[in-house]
Amino acid sequence: MTFTFVVLLCFGLSLRPRNPVLAGVLPKPTIKAEPGSLVTRGMQVNISCMGTSDAQKYLLFIKTLKSVQHRQTSTTHGEKAVFLLNSIGQYDGGQYYCLYETTSGWSAQSDKLELVVTGIFKNKPCLSVQPRHLVTSGENVTFKCFSQEEYDTFILIKEGEQKHSMIMESQKTSAGQFQALFFVGPMTSSSSGTFKCYGYYKANPQVWSEPSDHLEIQVSGSAMNINLSKDTSKPKTASGTQNHTVENLIRMGLAGLVLIILGTLLFEGWRNQSWTYHEAGK
Repeated sequence: MTFTFVVLLCFGLSLRPRNPVLAGVLPKPTIKAEPGSLVTRGMQVNISCMGTSDAQKYLLFIKTLKSVQHRQTSTTHGEKAVFLLNSIGQYDGGQYYCLYETTSGWSAQSDKLELVVTGIFKNKPCLSVQPRHLVTSGENVTFKCFSQEEYDTFILIKEGEQKHSMIMESQKTSAGQFQALFFVGPMTSSSSGTFKCYGYYKANPQVWSEPSDHLEIQVSGSAMNINLSKDTSKPKTASGTQNHTVENLIRMGLAGLVLIILGTLLFEGWRNQSWTYHEAGK
């Protein structure tokens, strides 16, 4: 009985989590990547972990599809620690999180930071759009990202707006290409911008290909049409005023002509009458 209890006790102790990630009781820190979470191979990335002023140690972990790995330890005292990742490569893509330790124990783990590394695969996809690059507000467009490389997934991103990216699984065409169609619309004036797409494999979704060539889309908004309508209405008003002026001049001319004719008739009548009197006087 005693032996069984000791065995169970030892077995239970062996099951206790040694990873401080599971033992957190303090508020979770904030994690952030600079210059951003979408980086190109070879870049330097700083990952900051913001804890509390009494923090004595910080830990940085990376989670991939296969495992969780401890990446770096910082013994910086204070509310912030910065972890330097030099020359980012294929094995640096994944989900990062951090935690800190004080005299009261370990914190809860931070939210996940997804660090995506691009430029790993040299076969960059191509990007096209239908019906055209210049569209009007309210129209729908279709982006096509395609490649000869057998990527599992394609992702379409508007430059500067990674959070609004679109992801589609690739489909093999009869021509042997792999492609994904992205239906976007109705387009608005804010939809204008530069787009690009990437390809990646499901086995490592945080490691992408080189980007496609950039494709610029311009959308003419309804506000522009309204302004154009207002502008074109002004010449019509001026033309109307000009027409009224011409009409008034014509009326004045006709009135003047009538007066001239009447004056001529009166003069002729007066002259004839004077001539009659003159003849009678003889």
